[in-house]
Amino acid sequence: METINQRIANELNVAVKQVEAAVELLDEGATVPFIARYRKEVTGGLTDTHLRTLHERLAQLRELEERRQTILKSIAEQNRLTPQLEHSIKEAATRTSLEDLYLPYRPKRRTKATVAREAGLEPLAMGLLKNPTQTPEQFAKQFVDQQKGVKDVAVALEGARDILADVFAEDATLLGRVRETQWQNGLIQSRMVKGKEQEGEKFSDYFEFDQPLKKLPSHRVLALLRGKSLGVLRLGLEHQLDVAAEGKKAAVCESLICNHFSIQNHNRPADNWLQDSVNYAWKKKLKPTLDRDLTKRLVEKAHLEAVRVFSANLRDLLLSAPAGDKWVMGLDPGLRTGVKVALVDSTGQVKTTTTIYPHQSKNRWHDAKKDLTLLFKKYGVKLVAIGNGTGSRETDRLVNEIKKSQPELKITSMVVSEAGASVYSASEYASKELPDMDVSLRGAVSIARRLQDPLAELVKIEPKSIGVGQYQHDIDPKLLALSLDGVVEDAVNGVGVDVNTASVPLLERVSGLNAKIAANIVQYRNEKGPFKNRKQLNKVPRFGAKTFEQAAGFLRIQNGDTPLDGSAVHPESYSLVQRILKKTDLTIERLLGNSEVLKTLPVTALVDSRFGEPTVRDIIAELEKPGRDPRPAFKTATFQEGVEDIKDLQEGMVLEGVVSNVTNFGAFVDVGVHQVGLVHISAMANRFVKDPHEITKAGEVVKVKVVEVDVKRKRIALTMRLDDKENRAAPIVKKDSSVKFKKPNEKLNNSDESAMAAAFAKLAKPR
Repeated sequence: METINQRIANELNVAVKQVEAAVELLDEGATVPFIARYRKEVTGGLTDTHLRTLHERLAQLRELEERRQTILKSIAEQNRLTPQLEHSIKEAATRTSLEDLYLPYRPKRRTKATVAREAGLEPLAMGLLKNPTQTPEQFAKQFVDQQKGVKDVAVALEGARDILADVFAEDATLLGRVRETQWQNGLIQSRMVKGKEQEGEKFSDYFEFDQPLKKLPSHRVLALLRGKSLGVLRLGLEHQLDVAAEGKKAAVCESLICNHFSIQNHNRPADNWLQDSVNYAWKKKLKPTLDRDLTKRLVEKAHLEAVRVFSANLRDLLLSAPAGDKWVMGLDPGLRTGVKVALVDSTGQVKTTTTIYPHQSKNRWHDAKKDLTLLFKKYGVKLVAIGNGTGSRETDRLVNEIKKSQPELKITSMVVSEAGASVYSASEYASKELPDMDVSLRGAVSIARRLQDPLAELVKIEPKSIGVGQYQHDIDPKLLALSLDGVVEDAVNGVGVDVNTASVPLLERVSGLNAKIAANIVQYRNEKGPFKNRKQLNKVPRFGAKTFEQAAGFLRIQNGDTPLDGSAVHPESYSLVQRILKKTDLTIERLLGNSEVLKTLPVTALVDSRFGEPTVRDIIAELEKPGRDPRPAFKTATFQEGVEDIKDLQEGMVLEGVVSNVTNFGAFVDVGVHQVGLVHISAMANRFVKDPHEITKAGEVVKVKVVEVDVKRKRIALTMRLDDKENRAAPIVKKDSSVKFKKPNEKLNNSDESAMAAAFAKLAKPR
């Protein structure tokens, strides 16, 4: 039997020793970021991606092993565990195959087959199965027994049929075979529920929809399930060959049952009865079970893919460029309720808040300009973050008028996603952080801070509320939370955290820390003042040696006693740096950032029993650019003046926008008209694109060209292929998944993939 470590090693295509080392570290309490960054020699250089997958698979396979032992124990207690069955159970590689083997032995409620067996009808069922030359009615006479409830031949044969249905449905080998043929050749069918045309208009692409199971992309699975849950769609699973038979009884899966049990129609007395029993077993037992199994498999596959897409978007958003330690004015737009204004300093501290009402009258517009101008001059703020909610373009125009009339102020404005801002505003942490501030103004503070440092601010919000997912509210919450928490943890530790400015939510994401220790750090900092060195962390309550080992390398102390404390060099490696200083005859101040010297260091000469070559190379790279931020440089997008509504868009326009979300079928781009446009995957590059994440990412500033605008349905088709001589829309995807490109002037129809994607855009639009 393959061990858990061997199986993971095979899946990751790495050595078993590497997996064993990583598992041992994880079991000792080490985190994935710590192992990936500071234990490369131990794991043979496993990456954070390897380790994150390993960590997840380890939990899954251990759970599977626990279930395996429970099943073995249960069957053994029934005295039915044969050597062959035990071997099969130990070799079962999936939960499904394991449960198939356990099915005949699983404690179950009283069924028709149970009653039939108690009435002594099992010899009748098995006798006819093994010897079809017997006449069912004649053979059944000897099993008629009034006292056992078998009053006549018909009742006896019905009971025998129920027993055979159980036998067929509980055969693990047959189940696996039929399940696989259904998966390979199954067809999902979606039909509109009668009378739901208007209510379910957004699902109109699925009113008459057929597609092979294995070709069904995750976003369609989730859309179909959403439509079903809303009572708009009816879903069903069929075998493609059965459907192709146009009403004739092809019965592919019934044939598999017959072949497995050697049931053939040779005009023997019991052949027709056995065929009818197979038909009964398929319709009443196997098909309902397999429909549930395959739907579950389809859903799990869709959830995994949706989580992958969500995780990639979240990672990109968390690691988007920070404006840095600059004063920022945050504007949370509102037409009727006014624009909430919050001004924060370079450390994110709130200096002032107010509300202006520019969108209610001309006089109010001028008053608002005066109020904002006074704030700009008083505080010297030059950077403005405008939330992308209702009224964002109108508010952006207000700021632009100030920029034009007061060019000496040198104001730069940027529209940012406010997804999750309302969630933060009403959160318990916001109440503690901004206790005396009105809930409506907290959103403006969050908008300002997320421009300064997206990572530091977004960690305060539950990841699934950030709004960069694909049907995130339909995904298994545990699966989603596990993956997104890993993304946040990797992002935070990849960037590093300034221990003297970080909030509790940011600190608790650091390797080795939790909410309690993070709170203790902030409390100690407030009482004792800023940390001067990493050693001082040991004085924080509950900050023990193990915690220090896991966390110290990711916690930064700027302008402290030791320059190395502001870098990613772990304190356990300071002795190696001392050796480098001695070898180069330089001070630490002169060594840091000295590429000329560091590039000439002989790596192999610095390797010893404590520090292997990967660690030495990492330390030299860190010394060359100490405390470097892996995030890109800050860049703002400029929305085109005069284009503020979908009605202002014209085909052929080239606009600048911000990618708000990336899905499997393309990217949604905010071009400043209150409705995101879709760049279909086929319009992202002049080559085949397998994954849109190859081309762009959430938060990126891009240039796009308008291909088509449907004002009535609020649909915008965009392209990144700016050099196209003619506008070309997305490919039309037919029900059989064949693709043809439409002619330049051909209008899109309801079966168009982009139309479906636009429907998703409407469903998934954040806040």
